[in-house]
Amino acid sequence: MFFKLWELTLWLGVTILEVFIWLTAILITLILVVLRVENVLPSLSWWLVLSPMFVADALNTYFCVIVLIRMYLEGVLKPAALRALWSFSVLTLGFIFKFLLCSKLQDPSQFEYSAVMSPVFILLQLIIIRACHLNQ
Repeated sequence: MFFKLWELTLWLGVTILEVFIWLTAILITLILVVLRVENVLPSLSWWLVLSPMFVADALNTYFCVIVLIRMYLEGVLKPAALRALWSFSVLTLGFIFKFLLCSKLQDPSQFEYSAVMSPVFILLQLIIIRACHLNQ
């Protein structure tokens, strides 16, 4: 019923370190969301609440650049380019979603929810295509 870790890393095209960074950022963000919604820290802006997710994106981008450089230096050019393209696509779509979400939470009349969720829908389609391609 549940996916194994190696299946998730294969389908998502990420490493265990990136998953750990994402899970840590989600945990910190959820704590900040609860504190903001329950009016424990009502002056906290939504940009600050979601800042751990932006930090996680920056750390994962830095990690992907290091992996790209190391794969390039080892002479593995095509897999390095494909991995970099996939990783930067996932990170870019995630960043756009978080940016639009923060903008929507700050000013609810700014965007429609369909516009905010569109990067997530695109990302899900890319993951489905990747999962189908890997299971051939």
